Amino acid sequence: MSDRYKSMIQNPVGQFLAKNLGLPNPPELDRYRGGDLVDGPVLVGGSGLVSDSLAGHLKASGIDSTTVRADGRRYKGLVFDASGIDSAAGTVAIQEFFTPVLRSLARSAKIIVIGLVPERTETIGAAIAQRGLEGFVRSLGKEVGASGATANLVYVTPESKDAIASSLDFLLSAKSAFVDGQVVRLGTTDLVAATAAADPAKPLAGKVALVTGASRGLGAAMAKTLHRDGATIIGLDVPPLQGDLDKLMAELGGSSIVADITADDAAETIAAGLGDGVDIIVHNAGITRDKRLKNMKSENWSLVVDISVGAPQRITEHLLDKGLIREGGRIIGISSIAGIAGNNGQTNYGTAKAGVIGFVQALAPQVAAKGITVNAIAPGFIETDMVKTMPLGIREAGRRLSSLSQGGQPVDVAEAIAWYSHPGSAAISGNVVRVCGQGFLGA
Repeated sequence: MSDRYKSMIQNPVGQFLAKNLGLPNPPELDRYRGGDLVDGPVLVGGSGLVSDSLAGHLKASGIDSTTVRADGRRYKGLVFDASGIDSAAGTVAIQEFFTPVLRSLARSAKIIVIGLVPERTETIGAAIAQRGLEGFVRSLGKEVGASGATANLVYVTPESKDAIASSLDFLLSAKSAFVDGQVVRLGTTDLVAATAAADPAKPLAGKVALVTGASRGLGAAMAKTLHRDGATIIGLDVPPLQGDLDKLMAELGGSSIVADITADDAAETIAAGLGDGVDIIVHNAGITRDKRLKNMKSENWSLVVDISVGAPQRITEHLLDKGLIREGGRIIGISSIAGIAGNNGQTNYGTAKAGVIGFVQALAPQVAAKGITVNAIAPGFIETDMVKTMPLGIREAGRRLSSLSQGGQPVDVAEAIAWYSHPGSAAISGNVVRVCGQGFLGA
């Protein structure tokens, strides 16, 4: 659905009114269209676990980086390794790096701070400094959002410091346009070595991806993006949507599984459609049956919870038992900000989407020995067909209540799925990352 306010505010008259009346002024966001990951220089600073290897990581991805600030230069990215800061007083190094250069940011610039997982610090001072990075990044994201810039934090461990490349690539590129104020943790479970893609343009070549709810909306965007990155797609949806599903799978050269995932035989049906196995599973299927709790029907409670998390749990367990999720596989659940912050009239949906987080965090360590990662994406306000059913006031509030003052696009969620799925993302497991433009609701 189009954002008419955003379209109106982009013209000169709209810009004048926004400035003089204090109206929200949504920036135009860069999104990835192919070609170079980053279309401008990246300034690098700091000292810590990855400072010595940062230049090499960026050069390998074709990203122009420098450690020397130049007057008059506009930077498309800033990367600061703060993992070596071990005291409250030492945090001034962050201020001294960022303050002189923030006025030199290009439009839709990307800021990444790298820290040490606080639980791995050895002193109270270091724990203070490293945990403080979360407050810094979330505050900075709100300062720079008006230009379309984002700020995110990547925590590493000594074991995972060399597995940061895929996260740098994603968070510095326009693929992460709507990922803002987020914290990514690398290496918090058993680490399996991350591997570089044989073909950077097709990092998922040779992989098979199952996407549920694939016929339209978020699911269709996920299928298209994973296919763009080289994966063979198996799409799943319910019988009433078979026509749309088959059409999309024909376009992508994939195959269809038509099933109701809540059916008793759903796991067996899916297993039969996977052939000799799958590398990526995206549990995207979901519905809403919104009512305040005092008006909730049991059948609507149970259906929403089962589709979002009950059925994905059963299906995943069956596929693991049958050995159909290959070593080094990726299991990805779709949560929501409703599962983090809660929503009025969505107690069933909020419960289901919070349950997805519980599923991810409980399963991740159980499958780590096989190199399988388990993560979740929590979308915020995304411009899907569901938006059309919202009252105007709620719709506008959902769009404006974020650092980027607008809704995201389905491709924004899909790009995050592709990042999790990348062979270089083997150290990312048990994470829940919001794709919400740093929405003001929730953590």
